[in-house]
Amino acid sequence: MAVALFTLFAAVGWSPSPLHRRSVPTHVDPSTLVLRRGASAVMHERGIRGALRARLVGVGSAAPEQRVDNHQLARVVDTSDDWIVQRTGISARHLLAPGEGLADLGIAAATKALQHAQVEAEEVELVILASSSPDDMFGDAAHIAKEVGCKNAAAFDLTAACSGFMFAVATAAQFLHTGHHRTALVVGADALSRWVDWSDRNTCVLFGDGAGAVVMKTAEAHQRPGVLGYEMRSDGAGRKNLNLGYQGPSVHLTDEAEGEVVAEVTKGEYQPIGMNGKKVYQFATSKAPQVLREAIDAAGVKVEDIDWLLLHQANIRIIEIVAEKLGIPMSKVLTNLEEHGNTSAGTIPLCLDDAVKQGRVRNGDVVAMAGFGAGLSWGAAVVRWEGPEVEVESGQEVEEAVAVD
Repeated sequence: MAVALFTLFAAVGWSPSPLHRRSVPTHVDPSTLVLRRGASAVMHERGIRGALRARLVGVGSAAPEQRVDNHQLARVVDTSDDWIVQRTGISARHLLAPGEGLADLGIAAATKALQHAQVEAEEVELVILASSSPDDMFGDAAHIAKEVGCKNAAAFDLTAACSGFMFAVATAAQFLHTGHHRTALVVGADALSRWVDWSDRNTCVLFGDGAGAVVMKTAEAHQRPGVLGYEMRSDGAGRKNLNLGYQGPSVHLTDEAEGEVVAEVTKGEYQPIGMNGKKVYQFATSKAPQVLREAIDAAGVKVEDIDWLLLHQANIRIIEIVAEKLGIPMSKVLTNLEEHGNTSAGTIPLCLDDAVKQGRVRNGDVVAMAGFGAGLSWGAAVVRWEGPEVEVESGQEVEEAVAVD
């Protein structure tokens, strides 16, 4: 038996070290473990990101009460409602007011997601906040976890701009898939109104503030996987086309007694968001369909099997072109861009929450999601939604409250 096992280990290029031997539960058949290892290696070599034992079981969102529509914005900057709608599809955006914080949005969205999933905060073992604009430069995840009541969770921030939520879902799914954690809370939130040049009509019309969150749980042996396939990509060569760069003024450290400059440093400040709209448009309409096809292939499904397409809410033209390239009709595309604009890492979960609460996305639906943006980075996942359904009266839409308490 031992010789046979050694031969099988060697065949798949894996040596059972003492660490591996200690980590194997006594009830697991070693031959099964080796075969799984071999299959995993093959998938890695082929670049396939297949099904993970992780399920999406709850969603929630929040946006500031302060709402600015295009007509109001036209009183601030040289623009018009027609100009904005025709080029972006955006009619309004929600903006944080003085005294309100991004963490407030994250806390509200996370609390609603837990309530929707009917999961107690103490059950959560992992909290990931996807954000590029935290209240605290050191990160808001731990604070959000504490305020929500996730006292048993490890929490950390993940920064990948508009792709952040997709990267965070893939990251959480890995922990759930291995069984290291059983319940995770993933929050996508951004407050880019803080970093917009409000005199630049090409960028200020795009962005709003908002947050969304999903509860994820490990799929048990009798349950089907919820993350069917995924892919993540990045290319730093495109950084110049979309960034929020550091630009601190010089500060001299001076010897008070001698009057000599000991050192020169900079004060922590950032310039407003800079974007080459044409380049970003070309990037998004090229890379988003590509990464979605990769995720769909990894999931082992066909485009026809997709119930809903949910893209980062950046621009309606981008969304339309990506859907067209994939052969998905707009009737199967989820959007809330008109009301919220681009909330960066918050767009996908915020839009998902709207769709679930409106009764559009239902239990068992397969949703193809993709994020793309600064970095440059882009990522996609095909997921099966398995959260509780919401009662929706016939002919009546349900509007989620967006005010921050």
